Amino acid sequence: MLDEELIIISKLQKYLKNNYQAIGESMIGGGIDNMEKYKYMIGKAHAYATILQEISNLLNPKEQ
Repeated sequence: MLDEELIIISKLQKYLKNNYQAIGESMIGGGIDNMEKYKYMIGKAHAYATILQEISNLLNPKEQ
């Protein structure tokens, strides 16, 4: 069961990283044409980064 869970987590991380990268490429490529869309994309990027960090923290707990 643990192997299946790690595969799911790995796929989720890959999905989040790909979407995060796609946002950056869209912004760099001029795909944002107004401030509302810019703020929305920044919000999505922040959410992806936060979720990826939380997954990493859960997989690699550090002593406090």
